[in-house]
Amino acid sequence: MGSKPILHRDDPSAEPLVGNIKVTRDDWLNVAMDVLVSDGVEQVKVLNLAERMAVSRSSFYWYFKSRQDLLDALLAKWQATNTAGLIAQTELPAETITAAVCNLFHCVVDPALFDTALDFAVRDWARRSGKVRRLLDLSDSRRLEALTAMFLRYGYSQIEAETRARVLYYMQIGYDLAQMNEPIDQRLSFVRHYLFVFTGVQARDEEVAAFSAFARGFWEGRRP
Repeated sequence: MGSKPILHRDDPSAEPLVGNIKVTRDDWLNVAMDVLVSDGVEQVKVLNLAERMAVSRSSFYWYFKSRQDLLDALLAKWQATNTAGLIAQTELPAETITAAVCNLFHCVVDPALFDTALDFAVRDWARRSGKVRRLLDLSDSRRLEALTAMFLRYGYSQIEAETRARVLYYMQIGYDLAQMNEPIDQRLSFVRHYLFVFTGVQARDEEVAAFSAFARGFWEGRRP
């Protein structure tokens, strides 16, 4: 019977680690992340992960004190990837508010900046855990504060900045949850109009063109 390869979340082209080859802390963490996203937190168990990597579960304890230690590491990685990534995008320099929102839109395109599947897995987890719910609420608050600060930098009043931040943030969550299967051209055709709805300002042609080129290049590059 062949060994199951490790799931290389961050580098799908990497050779799989199988059999008795030593696995790293990141290997345990990456496979746990895959299981969290695909099957839910209940299936993030040491034995399940060890079987997926075809290694002894005793090696797990070289890197983690317990399953809870692993779960805490997953939450830390989620915060470092999604919350920190989104906030960093809102703080990038931009000449106009529409260019600033285009910077934020990069999170929608590139999962290295914001992993949507991971975010929904954590939201599902939060329904079962008060601790995770509190972390999620804090994360949502930090993200909204960053978005509000972004609008404030471009002269919006406090109440308008907060309102636009909420519309932008919650609309994107709902959009992702709907899992719209739109053709690339159709999705990009709305960019200029989304920018106007979110900001009340007409975007410059070069801003729309730059974002569309980035998104098209990324999405087409990921096609099988």
